[in-house]
Amino acid sequence: MTDHFVTAARRPLVRPMTSADAAAVLAIYQEGLDGGDASFETAAPDWDAFDSGKLPGHRHVAADADGVLLGWVAASAVSARAVYAGVVEHSVYVRAAARGRGVGRALLGALITSTEAAGIWTVQSGVFPENTASLALHAAAGFRQIGIRQRVGRHHGRWRDVVLIERRSPVVI
Repeated sequence: MTDHFVTAARRPLVRPMTSADAAAVLAIYQEGLDGGDASFETAAPDWDAFDSGKLPGHRHVAADADGVLLGWVAASAVSARAVYAGVVEHSVYVRAAARGRGVGRALLGALITSTEAAGIWTVQSGVFPENTASLALHAAAGFRQIGIRQRVGRHHGRWRDVVLIERRSPVVI
């Protein structure tokens, strides 16, 4: 698999996500949710709900040399309408202890590789403006900010803005 962004000598192993990864994926997800700046969600879903909402060819995990999962990335369709067939929304979560080690970059690289191979031209997401590490990660991966939805939802009793980001493929035209 092509790694677009990680240049460090010790790259995490990125591979397709499987049901055997369920417990670790959901634990990493919950850890991110518990931090308060990852999502409006407060509890990770069960595996069946998670699995049914993600596109099979665009789910990846990163593991260390011992096989411990460090993070995951997954994409969902934004619409069933044919005109949006090339647009997906993604999430990327990295275990707190593994942040700053290139895991997120490796995962986004795998997602970009898989989506471009499938003819997907836009990968998008929404990020809380306080999540500056995620915004920097995405900018380094070629995402651009397209706007801010102000006070779009209440989270832990306060209104939150969401920064809309997207990456348009230079390959899929």
